[in-house]
Amino acid sequence: MKVLSLLICLLFSGILQAQEVKIAFQQQLPNSHPRYLTDSNSKSETLNLIEKEDWAKDVFEKLKKRTDLYANLTDAQPDWLLSRLAMYWKSHATDVYIKGETFDHAGGEKAPAPTVRYTGTRGTFATHGRPRLEDVVPYDDDAEGNVTFCNNALPGRPMESVHPSKTGRNIESLNREIMGIARDAAFLYWLTGEERYAKLAAGVFDTYMTGIYYRNVPIDLNHGHQQTLVGMSSFEVIHEDILYDIVPLYDFLYDYLNTRHTDKMDIYAGAFKKWADNIIANGVPHNNWNLMQARYVMNIGMILENNKQYADGKGREYYIDYVLNRSSIRQWSLTKLADYGFDPKTGIWAECPGYSNVVLNDYTSFATLFDRNLNYDLVKAMPVLSKAVVATPQYLFPNRMICGFGDTHPGYLNTNPISRMIRNAQHNGKKEQEEYFTAMLKCFHPDAGKTKDNKKSVPVSISSFFDEKPLELNPNIEAGKIEQYVSPFFYAPNVSWLVQRNGMNPRNSLMISLNASEGNHMHANGISMELYGKGYVLAPDAGIGLYLYSGLDYLEYYSQFPSHNTVCVDGISSYPVMKSNHSFDLKSSFPVSSEPVKAFSSVTYSDVSFREPESRADQTRMMSIVTTGPETGYYVDIFRSRKERVVIKCMIISIIIWGKP
Repeated sequence: MKVLSLLICLLFSGILQAQEVKIAFQQQLPNSHPRYLTDSNSKSETLNLIEKEDWAKDVFEKLKKRTDLYANLTDAQPDWLLSRLAMYWKSHATDVYIKGETFDHAGGEKAPAPTVRYTGTRGTFATHGRPRLEDVVPYDDDAEGNVTFCNNALPGRPMESVHPSKTGRNIESLNREIMGIARDAAFLYWLTGEERYAKLAAGVFDTYMTGIYYRNVPIDLNHGHQQTLVGMSSFEVIHEDILYDIVPLYDFLYDYLNTRHTDKMDIYAGAFKKWADNIIANGVPHNNWNLMQARYVMNIGMILENNKQYADGKGREYYIDYVLNRSSIRQWSLTKLADYGFDPKTGIWAECPGYSNVVLNDYTSFATLFDRNLNYDLVKAMPVLSKAVVATPQYLFPNRMICGFGDTHPGYLNTNPISRMIRNAQHNGKKEQEEYFTAMLKCFHPDAGKTKDNKKSVPVSISSFFDEKPLELNPNIEAGKIEQYVSPFFYAPNVSWLVQRNGMNPRNSLMISLNASEGNHMHANGISMELYGKGYVLAPDAGIGLYLYSGLDYLEYYSQFPSHNTVCVDGISSYPVMKSNHSFDLKSSFPVSSEPVKAFSSVTYSDVSFREPESRADQTRMMSIVTTGPETGYYVDIFRSRKERVVIKCMIISIIIWGKP
């Protein structure tokens, strides 16, 4: 019977996989390099940009100045920078062992070359911090596997030998700083042709990527869930952040490497593919993790060669198609994830506001990537993306801060997705879309489009010359009004959240944000409420805590009933957090949940019910906003909670006992 059930499940899964919508298009990446941030024909365009635009000239000069500091040191001592990488310089360890979220030790067979040292912990807390780059001990690797870092608890932060588990994520941070310098040097080599930059970049890249090639995926000695999350450089595959540096480095330096390190090109490709395969194998498929994983895999795919170049047939077509159209246990395609996570009616993503913004930022970033590299309109192929960006202002209180349910830090709306919708419209000639989102962006970010005249606002980054160039807005499009983008009553069932408001005046308007626990990154909070009045969020949600969801403060307080405006029955109310399925039922409301409208009602109300599982209590909450004047109004909040009577519980227990054979 169990075998039959398993076969049925597998068959059903296969049917779902077969029904999945495919993104079909002809891959148009050139065979030459670079092709990730730009292409080989754009060098003159970039030089012209630097010559004509003050902001571009400023970015270039600052980028060159900070890179020259290390190029000069490398000229005098070729291994100055690469020797400061955190590696297993002496042991050449191939295996890394962790215990849950903490590094334990390294070992295994001795590799032919130094391998990449693994980071200390999943969380960021550290008793020992990394030294300044110039103070890092070259080739630091003692017999015990320790590192020489700074003791944060002692005056002057003296350097001492310490076990990596005491250093948090500082090991990966050190390697990323060094790789970032090498990335900038690779870009400068491509742009200027000065070989000193190539030597610096190649030394760091070759050392690190050879070390990745010969090292294995970490092994969890606890045999726990962490084994399904680990990356090659980080405890989470979503934090393989060094790939953001290595991918453009390799792309800009490809011709130099192919000429000077021809015998190692297969090793470099093998290291990239090992990385991508592990990201696909590990992680979480149904939330923000999937998008972050997909971006890494997509980036790797774009800088690899064609499938036929590799014996295993896994090249750029394979990895790009995997991101777009394939789904496995821990990595879903872009379309499958969107179908799962976005509510097609409201556009709201099935996570708390903080993480919803992360996902939308990543999806719209993919849209920019597709426009730039593949000349393919992802927004047209997935229209829910546009609807999702349109819906984001619904999270806002009248003071323009987002509501704080679940694992959300209070903050302001991230306008990057709006900007990317404008870029997408401009690239694909969609005037109506451009007009709508330009008005929206000018409403929430009045200074948008003015960065060209403000050098300080452009980051000193190679990306500033390409996908992060200052956005040019149509000056004839006026800013929209915030009332155009919010509703008097808005209900998103896929996160069990509703909002009532009587306007968006920062001083005088009233608003209710009411939520239960449906979707991901949610808390045990019953029917929880945030109010707004006189310019402030009243009874705000406590948020995620100091150490995020890995800390005890989160486990014992921030994720539980006492940190929320709700009713905790007999001090025992609780249920599983994070991926939660404890929603309220909306029994009645006024007005109906709607798209943004021109007028706000003088009265709004909602009546919801909830079953608190731990105490087995039936709860209802009726909330209303009554507007009495342009600057006055009041709330009505009636919370009822009724626990099951003990006699009923005893009867149920008795029936169960009597029913035993």
